[in-house]
Amino acid sequence: MLIRPDRRDLGLIGLYTGRIITGLGLVMLIPAVLGVVRAEYNDALGLLIGAGVSLLLGRLAEWRLATSRDLGWSHAMATVALSWLVAAYLAAIPLYLSGHYGSFLDASFDAMSGFATAGLAVINDLDHVSDSINLWRHLMQFMGGQGLVLIALSLFGGAGGLAGLYVGEGREDRILPNVRRTASFIWRVALLYLLFGGVMLWAAVVHAGMPALDGLLHAVMLFMAAFDTGGFLPTSASLGVYHSAVVEATASILMVAGAFSFALHYQLMRGTGPVEMVRNIETRVLAVTVVGLSAITMIGLARFETYDSVEALLRRGFFHLLSAHTGTGFGTIPGRLFVTDWGVLAPAMVVIAMALGGMASSTTGGVKAIRVGVLAKSVANDIQRIVLPTDAVVVGAYHSNGRNEALRPAVVRTAVLITLLYLVLYFAGAFLGMFYGYSIQESLFESTSAAAAVGLSVGVVGPDVEEGLKVFYIFQMWIGRLEFISVFALFGYLYATIRGRL
Repeated sequence: MLIRPDRRDLGLIGLYTGRIITGLGLVMLIPAVLGVVRAEYNDALGLLIGAGVSLLLGRLAEWRLATSRDLGWSHAMATVALSWLVAAYLAAIPLYLSGHYGSFLDASFDAMSGFATAGLAVINDLDHVSDSINLWRHLMQFMGGQGLVLIALSLFGGAGGLAGLYVGEGREDRILPNVRRTASFIWRVALLYLLFGGVMLWAAVVHAGMPALDGLLHAVMLFMAAFDTGGFLPTSASLGVYHSAVVEATASILMVAGAFSFALHYQLMRGTGPVEMVRNIETRVLAVTVVGLSAITMIGLARFETYDSVEALLRRGFFHLLSAHTGTGFGTIPGRLFVTDWGVLAPAMVVIAMALGGMASSTTGGVKAIRVGVLAKSVANDIQRIVLPTDAVVVGAYHSNGRNEALRPAVVRTAVLITLLYLVLYFAGAFLGMFYGYSIQESLFESTSAAAAVGLSVGVVGPDVEEGLKVFYIFQMWIGRLEFISVFALFGYLYATIRGRL
């Protein structure tokens, strides 16, 4: 029974939401400084206004709602869902003031897309956006990939009950003994990859012909988009603007790294990664699905005679399948070609890859490999029970995060439930797209891309897309990135507040 939340409950949620947006405001100062350095004063002012509003609200929450109470599990879940919504609207302030958005709804769409690492965009004239606004767009991906709540875990980790915040962002593995140390480790991993991945990408884009100084900024933004599987890029041509196989190959390495869980990165840094990669159920599932879906994609493209060489099949077919599966959303071709030049089979494989996603507790969205693996193990066990003698005992197990786990019924039920919820979300967006007159292929492609936080598009999403679709895609990106539970908790609080008692 859920009693109506009182002022103390709502105040606790507001306090921690304020702490999260305080961190957001501090990060917003980084592109503001770049705007001043690059003489982009109007956009720097917009960023300062956004930062000022965020910091003011955060400080007001700290002043008015300060308490020594610890977060309960339900408080933490509701805080996560609320903070992501509030953060998206605050982050939209400098985007809207930049003049590149037709409405505040459009700016909020791109802000949620950034935090959810979806990469879908409704911005106008992207090729002429200032460096400071572009950096802010990519910083949103960087924060969203690691998790907005990690800001609170890192800055305010002394309070109790923060484990619920960590889990509320769709993370399940606690890599180190407590969540604050886990949060610090995740930031260290991200910064380490930024150092080495940024250098690799800088060399790649300079090799592609970009000036060194511009190439450095592009490399940093490209890293944030690749490792955090976000998909935003500073140009409308996405990765195709570089016309470089080296850039594509380098980005692919970081895309795969972003699709790996942070627990696997921990194993790699301990030196046990190679063994773990062979035994881990998620790496096995990803190996099978990437290879299988890629093969079918290239067969479909070959049958449709879309490309006439093996190199073109790999650079177009395999790259886009990998981009979809890792949830990155990079493209090297115009999105409309998926429905005009790719036939039917290849785009279908891209949609399936988007729906599946990468590993749990990574920067990707979608169903996740762990759930696919658990469901496959469960089906295999059921088949064994049927074919073996009735007195045979079938014990299911799988290997994950360095240890063997029992295939418990509760684990299977959770995997089935979350998978079904994602399928409902994918098809709900597809039905809405068809309501607005788009074909089933276009509607399902865009809906899956939004709900699984991928960012590939066949051209439906853009500045002129219907407002009803924009609102629903924002909802899909929000609930899909948080994997439902924390959003349900927030809805439960709202319902209990209004109705009094459930």
